[in-house]
Amino acid sequence: MEDYLQGCRAALQESQPLHVVLGNEACDLDSMVSALALAFYLAKTTETKDVFVPVLNIKRSELPLRGDSVFLLQEIHIPESLLIFRDEIDLHTLHQAGQLTLILVDHHVLPRSDAALEAAVAEVLDHRPIEQKRCPPCPVSVELVGSCATLVTERILQGAPEILDRQTAALLHATIILDCVNMDLKIGKATPKDKKYVEKLEALFTDLPERNDIFDSLQKAKFDVSGLTTEQMLRKDQKTIFRQGIKVAISAIYMDLEAFLQRSGLLADLHAFCQAHSYDALVAMTIFFNAHNEPVRQLAVFCPHAALRTTPREEFESGPTAVQASLGCLGCVMTAEDWSEYSQVIL
Repeated sequence: MEDYLQGCRAALQESQPLHVVLGNEACDLDSMVSALALAFYLAKTTETKDVFVPVLNIKRSELPLRGDSVFLLQEIHIPESLLIFRDEIDLHTLHQAGQLTLILVDHHVLPRSDAALEAAVAEVLDHRPIEQKRCPPCPVSVELVGSCATLVTERILQGAPEILDRQTAALLHATIILDCVNMDLKIGKATPKDKKYVEKLEALFTDLPERNDIFDSLQKAKFDVSGLTTEQMLRKDQKTIFRQGIKVAISAIYMDLEAFLQRSGLLADLHAFCQAHSYDALVAMTIFFNAHNEPVRQLAVFCPHAALRTTPREEFESGPTAVQASLGCLGCVMTAEDWSEYSQVIL
């Protein structure tokens, strides 16, 4: 993997067509590893001179916000300097020059800012429910598993198992374990396919870390938000959606909701964040683990515009299962604790 990534950086210095494997804009561990491993596989198995490069869909300056990714890269000795970030390659210019082919991994809908690139999308590999009306007109492979890294592992082991080195295996193994909450059946995140490919990786590379060890280390790194500003916490794992002309930020917050709401200057920080990025609303999805090591998920909706504040509240209160919502301590923040009903919230 390391030698391959060195070659990718060199390829950027040449004017040539590129096949870019692009993860989603949140660029969590699953998105990063899936992009790296799938690009590695495609480069090793192509019968042409096509150049495949993985691109992390964030600025380089934002990588330190993703503690689990930084930890894993250091653990398996992949220098951050070898990675290619979104602010280091101009995909729009490449597309205009007819030199871009996109492979989307861990997402299947480009954000509005990249809508012009849709014609360049040649393949999609994802593990979330498909949005039929917005999916690119290309081969799409979607399977509802716990981790997209599982599908990449399957592609490699079915297509060319001989190319799999320990670095790549360690990336995939750790990512699946973290995404599937250490394969805990009580949590219900892991599917039989996730379990199958974790076991296959462990059989091929018997010196991979123990599951408990790697999960605990990644979990600790992921949930360490000490020293982060509110803006950094919001950007750490964030996506943008557009609904009915409304631009919404969705941010995963790795701490208890009550503690988040009590942060000094939070209201001003939320206003500033929405104003700086032209967001009409912000959804904060918090997660932490209780004393029984069970995930607790909560949600807060921030609407800086008074006219929009009734919309999410009405959705909470009139949803199919009558999810109850209450105004939070900020006066314009609404909270709910039923994670299963998050999908009912439409801003």
